[in-house]
Amino acid sequence: MSLGDGTAHDLPRPGPEPGTRPRTLLAMDRRTFELQFTPAVLDRLRNSAELGEPLRIGSFDAPGPRARLAECEVLLTSWGCPPITEDVLAGAPRLRAVVHAAGSVRGHVPPALLDRGIRVTTAASANAIPVAEYTLAMILACGKRVPFLAHDARTFRSQWSYASARGPLSNRGRTVCLVGWSRVGRLLGRLLEPFDLEVLVVDPYADAEDVAACGARLTTAQDAYPRADVLSLHAPLLPSTRRMIGEAALARLRDGATLINTARGGLVDTAALERECGTGRLYAVLDVTDPEPLPDDSVLYDCENVLITPHIAGSLDSETERMALAALDELDRFRTGRPAAYPITPGTYEVTA
Repeated sequence: MSLGDGTAHDLPRPGPEPGTRPRTLLAMDRRTFELQFTPAVLDRLRNSAELGEPLRIGSFDAPGPRARLAECEVLLTSWGCPPITEDVLAGAPRLRAVVHAAGSVRGHVPPALLDRGIRVTTAASANAIPVAEYTLAMILACGKRVPFLAHDARTFRSQWSYASARGPLSNRGRTVCLVGWSRVGRLLGRLLEPFDLEVLVVDPYADAEDVAACGARLTTAQDAYPRADVLSLHAPLLPSTRRMIGEAALARLRDGATLINTARGGLVDTAALERECGTGRLYAVLDVTDPEPLPDDSVLYDCENVLITPHIAGSLDSETERMALAALDELDRFRTGRPAAYPITPGTYEVTA
C-alpha cells in the first residue's frame, strides 16, 4: 500500500485532546541533540510534551525506538533523522505531526507523507536569519572589496597603492540582484532596505507587491544580470534551477560583478565559474559549492578574486538553538489546536530547498 493511495488513512488526523501534552519522540543524531537541546530548551519541551525513554533516537530499527514510535503523537526531528519510510509509519499509528527543528525536510519526509493528514513543519525561517546576516555582511564587504584587499595586503604590505587596483570601493548606488524570493531572499531584502542600494529580484513565483514592500523591484534575469554589481543566489535546488548560473548567465554580468552563493552549490555551473573567475573578470563569494567541498585541484582556490567559506552561513553552534525554539513554538501551536506557522504542504514541498 503506498503512502498516498487515497484510502481512509489519508484523511487529516485529529490533534491531541485540548489541554494535554502530546507524546513526543525526538529523532536526530546525538551531536545535534546535544547542540540544540540545551537544559533550558529541554525544560521548555517537558512543559509542552509528554516524553519517555528513550528521549531521543537515531534509528527507527531497534526494539526500544519501535516501542516509543508506536505510542508517539509527535516526532520532533532535526539533522540526522533517519527516513520516515512506509514501514516506520506502519509502526506509528498515533503519529499526528512531524515538527522539524532544522530547514529542509526532504531528507526524511517523503512527499506522500503529506497526504496522510500528518502535519509537517519546518524551522527554515529561523535558519534564514544567519544566512541573511552573512549575505548582508558579504554584500557590504564586497562593495569595498574587503576580502580581496585583505588578501592583497599580505603581498603588498605597506604599499597601499594596491587598493586602487580593485576598482571602485563603494556601496553607494550599487545594484544588488537577489535570485530567489525565498525565506532568505525576503529577509535579506528587508535587511538591505536602509542602505543606498538598488535591489532587484528575479523569481518567477514572487509577488511584485510583496517585493516592492521591501523596497525592491521584481524583474527578469535579462534585465537584472547586466546591471548587477552583486548577484546573490537564494533559490532552491530543483531540476529546473540546477546550474541556472552557467556560461550564458555569467557572461551577462558586468566586469567586476560579484557572485554570492549561500543557497545550493548546484545552482552554479562550477566549470563555467572557474573559467570566468580564472580570467579575473568576476568576483565570487562561495559558501556552498558543487561538489562540496571542491576538490583540492579546483582553480577557484587559487583565484585571488574568490572567497570560499566552508558552508558556515546557516545556523551553527548557538544559532541552532533558535531553530529548536522555533520547533517548540510549532509544537505549542499543535497542542493548542492552532494552525502551523510554517507548514510544509504538497505545493511548498516541491519548491523548497
